Amino acid sequence: MSDAYDDDAFQAAYDKVMARWPAQREAVRVPTPYGTTHVNACGPHDGPPLVLLPGGGGATSASWFAQAADFAPTHRVYAVDLVGAPGRSAAAGDRHPRTIADLTAWLGAVLDGLGAGPAVLGGHSYGAWIALHHALHAPARVRRLFLLDPTQCFAGFKAAYLARALPMLLRPSPRRVRAFLEWETGGAGLDPDWLRLQEAATGFPSVRPVTGPRPAPLALRALDMPVLLLLAGNSRTHDTYRVAARASAVLPRVETVVLPDVSHHALPHAAPAELGRRLSGFLRG
Repeated sequence: MSDAYDDDAFQAAYDKVMARWPAQREAVRVPTPYGTTHVNACGPHDGPPLVLLPGGGGATSASWFAQAADFAPTHRVYAVDLVGAPGRSAAAGDRHPRTIADLTAWLGAVLDGLGAGPAVLGGHSYGAWIALHHALHAPARVRRLFLLDPTQCFAGFKAAYLARALPMLLRPSPRRVRAFLEWETGGAGLDPDWLRLQEAATGFPSVRPVTGPRPAPLALRALDMPVLLLLAGNSRTHDTYRVAARASAVLPRVETVVLPDVSHHALPHAAPAELGRRLSGFLRG
Protein backbone atom coordinates (compact mmCIF):
# COMPACT_ATOMS: atom_id res chain seq x y z
CA MET A 1 0.00 0.00 0.00
CA SER A 2 1.36 3.46 -0.88
CA ASP A 3 2.23 5.88 1.91
CA ALA A 4 0.11 8.41 0.02
CA TYR A 5 -3.05 6.36 0.45
CA ASP A 6 -5.43 7.30 3.27
CA ASP A 7 -8.27 4.79 3.57
CA ASP A 8 -10.40 7.03 5.79
CA ALA A 9 -10.15 9.83 3.22
CA PHE A 10 -11.01 7.43 0.39
CA GLN A 11 -14.05 6.01 2.19
CA ALA A 12 -15.29 9.51 3.07
CA ALA A 13 -14.87 10.65 -0.55
CA TYR A 14 -16.67 7.52 -1.78
CA ASP A 15 -19.59 8.19 0.60
CA LYS A 16 -19.75 11.81 -0.58
CA VAL A 17 -20.25 10.71 -4.18
CA MET A 18 -22.70 7.99 -3.14
CA ALA A 19 -24.82 10.71 -1.52
CA ARG A 20 -25.64 11.73 -5.11
CA TRP A 21 -27.37 8.37 -5.67
CA PRO A 22 -31.11 7.87 -5.14
CA ALA A 23 -32.05 7.67 -1.46
CA GLN A 24 -33.26 4.08 -1.71
CA ARG A 25 -29.83 2.77 -2.77
CA GLU A 26 -28.41 -0.29 -1.08
CA ALA A 27 -25.04 -2.04 -0.92
CA VAL A 28 -24.94 -5.67 -2.03
CA ARG A 29 -21.99 -7.98 -1.31
CA VAL A 30 -21.57 -10.82 -3.80
CA PRO A 31 -19.12 -13.67 -3.06
CA THR A 32 -17.14 -14.94 -6.07
CA PRO A 33 -14.13 -17.25 -6.47
CA TYR A 34 -12.01 -14.10 -6.88
CA GLY A 35 -13.20 -12.24 -3.80
CA THR A 36 -16.22 -10.37 -2.53
CA THR A 37 -17.68 -7.89 -4.99
CA HIS A 38 -19.35 -4.70 -3.80
CA VAL A 39 -22.35 -3.63 -5.86
CA ASN A 40 -24.31 -0.41 -5.45
CA ALA A 41 -27.93 -1.13 -6.31
CA CYS A 42 -31.15 0.83 -6.61
CA GLY A 43 -34.51 0.59 -8.31
CA PRO A 44 -37.32 -1.97 -8.07
CA HIS A 45 -36.15 -5.49 -7.25
CA ASP A 46 -38.37 -6.90 -10.01
CA GLY A 47 -37.24 -4.30 -12.57
CA PRO A 48 -35.21 -5.35 -15.63
CA PRO A 49 -31.52 -5.47 -14.66
CA LEU A 50 -29.05 -2.83 -15.85
CA VAL A 51 -25.47 -3.76 -14.88
CA LEU A 52 -22.80 -1.03 -15.12
CA LEU A 53 -19.01 -1.39 -14.89
CA PRO A 54 -16.68 1.53 -14.13
CA GLY A 55 -13.52 2.48 -15.96
CA GLY A 56 -10.03 1.72 -14.74
CA GLY A 57 -7.64 3.80 -12.68
CA GLY A 58 -9.43 5.52 -9.84
CA ALA A 59 -12.93 5.06 -11.21
CA THR A 60 -15.51 3.31 -9.03
CA SER A 61 -19.15 2.30 -9.30
CA ALA A 62 -20.08 5.47 -7.40
CA SER A 63 -19.42 7.46 -10.59
CA TRP A 64 -22.66 6.18 -12.18
CA PHE A 65 -24.83 8.44 -9.99
CA ALA A 66 -26.41 10.29 -12.94
CA GLN A 67 -27.49 7.04 -14.61
CA ALA A 68 -28.70 5.58 -11.30
CA ALA A 69 -30.96 8.59 -10.80
CA ASP A 70 -32.25 8.41 -14.39
CA PHE A 71 -33.05 4.70 -14.53
CA ALA A 72 -33.85 3.62 -10.96
CA PRO A 73 -37.57 4.38 -11.49
CA THR A 74 -37.82 1.69 -14.18
CA HIS A 75 -34.80 -0.63 -13.82
CA ARG A 76 -32.90 -2.49 -11.17
CA VAL A 77 -29.55 -0.70 -11.48
CA TYR A 78 -26.43 -2.59 -10.38
CA ALA A 79 -23.15 -0.64 -10.43
CA VAL A 80 -20.18 -2.90 -9.74
CA ASP A 81 -16.83 -2.14 -8.10
CA LEU A 82 -14.13 -4.10 -9.91
CA VAL A 83 -12.25 -6.66 -7.79
CA GLY A 84 -8.67 -5.56 -7.17
CA ALA A 85 -9.35 -1.95 -8.19
CA PRO A 86 -10.30 1.16 -6.18
CA GLY A 87 -13.68 0.70 -4.54
CA ARG A 88 -15.19 -1.54 -1.90
CA SER A 89 -14.73 -4.94 -3.49
CA ALA A 90 -12.15 -7.21 -1.81
CA ALA A 91 -9.93 -9.59 -3.75
CA ALA A 92 -9.46 -13.09 -2.30
CA GLY A 93 -5.76 -12.84 -1.55
CA ASP A 94 -3.82 -13.97 -4.60
CA ARG A 95 -6.94 -15.23 -6.38
CA HIS A 96 -7.71 -12.01 -8.20
CA PRO A 97 -8.47 -12.15 -11.96
CA ARG A 98 -5.29 -12.51 -14.02
CA THR A 99 -6.66 -13.33 -17.48
CA ILE A 100 -9.61 -12.39 -19.66
CA ALA A 101 -11.12 -15.81 -18.86
CA ASP A 102 -10.82 -14.97 -15.15
CA LEU A 103 -12.55 -11.63 -15.69
CA THR A 104 -15.47 -13.18 -17.53
CA ALA A 105 -15.74 -15.91 -14.87
CA TRP A 106 -15.72 -13.25 -12.14
CA LEU A 107 -18.43 -11.20 -13.86
CA GLY A 108 -20.49 -14.32 -14.50
CA ALA A 109 -20.33 -15.14 -10.78
CA VAL A 110 -21.42 -11.58 -9.96
CA LEU A 111 -24.42 -11.83 -12.31
CA ASP A 112 -25.30 -15.20 -10.80
CA GLY A 113 -25.13 -13.78 -7.29
CA LEU A 114 -27.34 -10.87 -8.24
CA GLY A 115 -29.79 -13.06 -10.14
CA ALA A 116 -29.31 -10.61 -13.01
CA GLY A 117 -29.64 -12.22 -16.35
CA PRO A 118 -30.10 -11.88 -19.14
CA ALA A 119 -29.26 -8.23 -18.44
CA VAL A 120 -28.42 -5.03 -20.19
CA LEU A 121 -24.67 -4.86 -19.56
CA GLY A 122 -22.72 -1.65 -19.89
CA GLY A 123 -19.37 -0.16 -19.08
CA HIS A 124 -17.23 2.91 -19.44
CA SER A 125 -13.67 2.85 -20.79
CA TYR A 126 -11.92 -0.25 -19.34
CA GLY A 127 -15.28 -1.39 -17.97
CA ALA A 128 -16.62 -1.38 -21.54
CA TRP A 129 -13.68 -3.59 -22.58
CA ILE A 130 -14.67 -6.07 -19.85
CA ALA A 131 -18.35 -5.87 -20.83
CA LEU A 132 -17.57 -6.53 -24.49
CA HIS A 133 -15.40 -9.54 -23.67
CA HIS A 134 -18.12 -10.92 -21.41
CA ALA A 135 -20.74 -10.51 -24.14
CA LEU A 136 -18.47 -12.40 -26.55
CA HIS A 137 -17.86 -15.14 -23.97
CA ALA A 138 -21.44 -15.53 -22.69
CA PRO A 139 -23.86 -13.91 -25.16
CA ALA A 140 -26.88 -15.66 -23.64
CA ARG A 141 -26.26 -13.71 -20.41
CA VAL A 142 -26.41 -10.29 -22.14
CA ARG A 143 -29.66 -9.00 -23.57
CA ARG A 144 -28.21 -5.72 -24.81
CA LEU A 145 -24.73 -4.18 -24.62
CA PHE A 146 -23.94 -0.55 -23.78
CA LEU A 147 -20.40 0.74 -24.43
CA LEU A 148 -19.51 4.24 -23.21
CA ASP A 149 -16.35 5.57 -24.88
CA PRO A 150 -14.71 2.11 -24.73
CA THR A 151 -10.92 1.80 -24.73
CA GLN A 152 -8.92 -0.91 -26.48
CA CYS A 153 -12.04 -2.38 -28.08
CA PHE A 154 -11.84 -0.94 -31.59
CA ALA A 155 -8.73 1.29 -31.58
CA GLY A 156 -5.68 1.97 -29.46
CA PHE A 157 -4.75 4.92 -27.28
CA LYS A 158 -3.36 8.13 -28.70
CA ALA A 159 0.38 8.52 -28.16
CA ALA A 160 -0.12 11.94 -26.56
CA TYR A 161 -2.56 10.46 -24.05
CA LEU A 162 -0.11 7.75 -23.00
CA ALA A 163 2.70 10.31 -22.70
CA ARG A 164 0.56 12.51 -20.45
CA ALA A 165 -0.54 9.56 -18.33
CA LEU A 166 2.94 8.13 -17.81
CA PRO A 167 4.14 10.45 -15.00
CA MET A 168 0.90 9.84 -13.07
CA LEU A 169 1.27 6.08 -13.50
CA LEU A 170 4.95 5.99 -12.53
CA ARG A 171 4.69 8.27 -9.51
CA PRO A 172 1.01 8.71 -8.64
CA SER A 173 -0.03 11.62 -6.48
CA PRO A 174 -3.28 13.55 -6.02
CA ARG A 175 -1.71 16.57 -7.75
CA ARG A 176 -0.72 14.52 -10.80
CA VAL A 177 -4.14 12.85 -10.97
CA ARG A 178 -5.84 16.25 -10.94
CA ALA A 179 -3.47 17.70 -13.55
CA PHE A 180 -4.00 14.75 -15.87
CA LEU A 181 -7.79 14.87 -15.58
CA GLU A 182 -7.83 18.63 -16.13
CA TRP A 183 -5.70 18.17 -19.26
CA GLU A 184 -7.87 15.39 -20.73
CA THR A 185 -11.11 17.25 -20.03
CA GLY A 186 -9.76 20.49 -21.48
CA GLY A 187 -10.16 22.37 -18.23
CA ALA A 188 -13.91 21.74 -18.11
CA GLY A 189 -15.45 22.17 -14.69
CA LEU A 190 -15.29 18.75 -13.05
CA ASP A 191 -17.62 17.70 -10.27
CA PRO A 192 -15.65 18.46 -7.08
CA ASP A 193 -16.90 15.41 -5.16
CA TRP A 194 -16.02 13.09 -8.03
CA LEU A 195 -12.61 14.73 -8.47
CA ARG A 196 -11.85 14.36 -4.77
CA LEU A 197 -12.63 10.63 -5.02
CA GLN A 198 -10.20 10.25 -7.93
CA GLU A 199 -7.51 12.01 -5.90
CA ALA A 200 -8.26 9.95 -2.79
CA ALA A 201 -7.83 6.72 -4.81
CA THR A 202 -4.14 7.54 -5.32
CA GLY A 203 -2.10 4.67 -3.94
CA PHE A 204 -5.13 2.41 -3.41
CA PRO A 205 -3.84 -1.16 -2.83
CA SER A 206 -4.97 -2.41 -6.22
CA VAL A 207 -3.62 -5.27 -8.31
CA ARG A 208 -2.35 -5.14 -11.86
CA PRO A 209 -5.40 -4.89 -14.16
CA VAL A 210 -6.03 -7.60 -16.71
CA THR A 211 -5.15 -6.45 -20.20
CA GLY A 212 -5.13 -8.13 -23.56
CA PRO A 213 -5.63 -7.63 -27.28
CA ARG A 214 -8.61 -6.01 -28.86
CA PRO A 215 -11.37 -8.49 -29.74
CA ALA A 216 -10.93 -10.12 -33.12
CA PRO A 217 -13.08 -8.67 -35.94
CA LEU A 218 -14.42 -12.14 -36.78
CA ALA A 219 -15.71 -12.58 -33.23
CA LEU A 220 -17.27 -9.12 -33.23
CA ARG A 221 -19.09 -9.81 -36.51
CA ALA A 222 -20.74 -12.80 -34.83
CA LEU A 223 -22.04 -10.73 -31.88
CA ASP A 224 -25.76 -10.91 -32.55
CA MET A 225 -27.18 -8.51 -29.97
CA PRO A 226 -28.08 -4.81 -30.01
CA VAL A 227 -25.12 -2.61 -29.08
CA LEU A 228 -25.25 1.06 -28.13
CA LEU A 229 -21.89 2.76 -28.64
CA LEU A 230 -21.70 6.27 -27.17
CA LEU A 231 -18.45 8.14 -27.82
CA ALA A 232 -17.00 11.30 -26.30
CA GLY A 233 -16.61 13.91 -29.01
CA ASN A 234 -13.79 15.68 -27.16
CA SER A 235 -11.93 12.56 -26.05
CA ARG A 236 -8.15 12.86 -25.94
CA THR A 237 -7.88 9.15 -25.18
CA HIS A 238 -8.34 7.83 -28.72
CA ASP A 239 -9.51 8.93 -32.16
CA THR A 240 -13.28 9.10 -31.67
CA TYR A 241 -14.16 8.85 -35.33
CA ARG A 242 -11.77 5.96 -35.96
CA VAL A 243 -13.45 4.07 -33.12
CA ALA A 244 -16.87 4.82 -34.61
CA ALA A 245 -15.85 3.70 -38.10
CA ARG A 246 -14.22 0.47 -36.95
CA ALA A 247 -17.10 -0.47 -34.66
CA SER A 248 -19.65 0.17 -37.41
CA ALA A 249 -17.64 -2.02 -39.78
CA VAL A 250 -17.63 -5.09 -37.51
CA LEU A 251 -20.69 -4.97 -35.23
CA PRO A 252 -23.81 -6.10 -37.09
CA ARG A 253 -26.38 -4.43 -34.77
CA VAL A 254 -24.63 -1.31 -33.46
CA GLU A 255 -26.06 2.17 -32.96
CA THR A 256 -23.19 4.68 -32.78
CA VAL A 257 -23.57 8.19 -31.37
CA VAL A 258 -20.88 10.81 -30.80
CA LEU A 259 -21.66 12.97 -27.77
CA PRO A 260 -20.44 16.52 -28.43
CA ASP A 261 -18.66 18.74 -25.91
CA VAL A 262 -17.69 16.00 -23.46
CA SER A 263 -14.36 14.23 -22.91
CA HIS A 264 -13.48 10.65 -21.98
CA HIS A 265 -12.81 11.23 -18.29
CA ALA A 266 -15.83 13.49 -17.78
CA LEU A 267 -17.97 10.39 -18.33
CA PRO A 268 -20.13 8.94 -16.92
CA HIS A 269 -20.66 11.46 -14.10
CA ALA A 270 -20.86 14.59 -16.29
CA ALA A 271 -23.62 13.04 -18.33
CA PRO A 272 -24.89 15.19 -21.22
CA ALA A 273 -28.63 15.06 -21.82
CA GLU A 274 -28.03 13.17 -25.07
CA LEU A 275 -26.49 10.27 -23.14
CA GLY A 276 -29.59 9.83 -21.00
CA ARG A 277 -31.90 10.19 -23.99
CA ARG A 278 -30.05 7.64 -26.13
CA LEU A 279 -29.64 5.13 -23.30
CA SER A 280 -33.30 5.49 -22.33
CA GLY A 281 -34.38 4.69 -25.89
CA PHE A 282 -31.98 1.75 -26.02
CA LEU A 283 -33.34 0.30 -22.78
CA ARG A 284 -36.90 0.51 -24.09
CA GLY A 285 -35.99 -1.40 -27.25
